Amino acid sequence: MAMYRREFLKMAGIGGLFLVTGLGRSALAAGEKAAGADFTFVQLSDSHWGFSGPAANPEAATTLKRAVAGVNALARQPDFVVFTGDLTHTTDDPQERRKRMREFQEIMSALKVKDVKYLPGEHDASLDNGEAYKEFFGKTYYTFDYQGVHFIALDNVSDPTASLGEAQLQWFAAELKKLDPKAPLVVLTHRPLFDLYPQWDWATRDGAKAVELLAPFTNATVLYGHIHQENHAMTGKTPHHAAKSLIFPLPAAGSVPKRAPIPWDPAEPFKGIGFRGVDSKAASTALTLTEYPLKA
Repeated sequence: MAMYRREFLKMAGIGGLFLVTGLGRSALAAGEKAAGADFTFVQLSDSHWGFSGPAANPEAATTLKRAVAGVNALARQPDFVVFTGDLTHTTDDPQERRKRMREFQEIMSALKVKDVKYLPGEHDASLDNGEAYKEFFGKTYYTFDYQGVHFIALDNVSDPTASLGEAQLQWFAAELKKLDPKAPLVVLTHRPLFDLYPQWDWATRDGAKAVELLAPFTNATVLYGHIHQENHAMTGKTPHHAAKSLIFPLPAAGSVPKRAPIPWDPAEPFKGIGFRGVDSKAASTALTLTEYPLKA
């Protein structure tokens, strides 16, 4: 069961709130040289390109473009970008699905930073087991390393039952066995791995197995999307951080009888929509998460 942690440090920062949390490089012994170097990346999530719903977002055709412009306007450009799923909005038409993916790629090509790591969301992949997604974006789960930090991207959406599946769990376990338990580790997913609110599909059916595999790691964090709001939780020593969406916010888990987009407020356009910056310092055990609201 996840424990919700209220003692995160939140302070007013440039562009929004920033949060300091202990997920970064392992602590350095006296005289030990830091591995890697300082770096920053941006997390984008849930643009749902192709969505149409004036009550939820009359600017649905501009919000992804505004996010790209917002990233390009950052004083320090990120070393790379991660996009944690639901790039496009679901459709039963395979041709329309691919059309939306092409349009999404065209918009994202305007980013100044060209190193972008993608994950699928259920809107991209659950109807065809990720077939179209893989044509445009490649593997649905994979690893990469950057400046001494190991990243693992998981796919908990291509299986329409919202599962990782035994084959992927075995692969995940094998990847983790290669690492020291104190190694800095970031796991990227679309759905939460823990049972945030299964009644609203805010869970992964076999996510508890992945959480258990992460339990020995003292410098791991999980970044995810799907729930269209900022959320911070703990499973044991592992923090889990959900990102805002780029299309519309959703209500807090269980706060209303039915999950539905929070209606657009003309007085506060783009409220609850935004992206996240993540800063990693080589000599620190903390990552800094900065929330950037989308600008009108």
